[in-house]
Amino acid sequence: MDWPTGLLGFAAGLLISVATAPVGVSGAVFLLPVQVSVLGVPSPAVTPTNLLYNVVAGPGALLRHHRSGGLRGPLTRLLVLGTVPGVVVGAVIRVFAVPGPSVFRLLIAVLLLPLGGWLCLRTLHRASRTAPAREPSPRAITRLAMAVGVAGGIYGIGGGSLLGPILVGRGMPVAKVAPAALAATFVTSVVGAGTYALLSLTTTGDIAPYWSLGLACGLGGLCGGYLGARLQPRLPETALRLLLGVLALGIGGLYAIQIVR
Repeated sequence: MDWPTGLLGFAAGLLISVATAPVGVSGAVFLLPVQVSVLGVPSPAVTPTNLLYNVVAGPGALLRHHRSGGLRGPLTRLLVLGTVPGVVVGAVIRVFAVPGPSVFRLLIAVLLLPLGGWLCLRTLHRASRTAPAREPSPRAITRLAMAVGVAGGIYGIGGGSLLGPILVGRGMPVAKVAPAALAATFVTSVVGAGTYALLSLTTTGDIAPYWSLGLACGLGGLCGGYLGARLQPRLPETALRLLLGVLALGIGGLYAIQIVR
């Protein structure tokens, strides 16, 4: 990795995490297309590289939430219990069943288009009503976390990056979801990156993470995540939700167009 690539990765991680950390998203879901299309990371190495970003970037926002007491409560434990086994299964599926770039782009589009549209609609609907939505049960949260963990292991986003928008859309407050989702992202990313590293010892191809680039992006995310968590009480929640939804729709649409072409 040369210096311009490293600086670009650092800047991308910084800017993305500042915008996404306040709602419990690490930013890896938006960093991955940058790594594929701009930084040229091959498949499937892009997935563990993205997980490495989460490992390095996570402590920034978590430190801020720890100081404010946001990591206390059962939600963090429920998410981790579901996403950890799921991310291992997803990593194995990613290496042995979904190695091709065309299928990978299809997965990106399938994940991001519904997520972005659903997040925008739920945000607008929530802004127009006064009655709060019913929060999911602990069992439902764990099952959802496991399913998202599998998707996160395939996509390289740790799982928490999907759980944050889903749980917030189900009526849970951002202040409660954000720390738990980021903590789950960090733990599952450590497990997922380790799983890919082990699989690279027994499987040929670009499976191991691009360590230098992952560290550069992660250092940017480390700084941006702390700033984003610090800004959370001062930023309008509705605007952030809509921004995340629009970004997800845009990236998913871009990859969908590439598949058609």
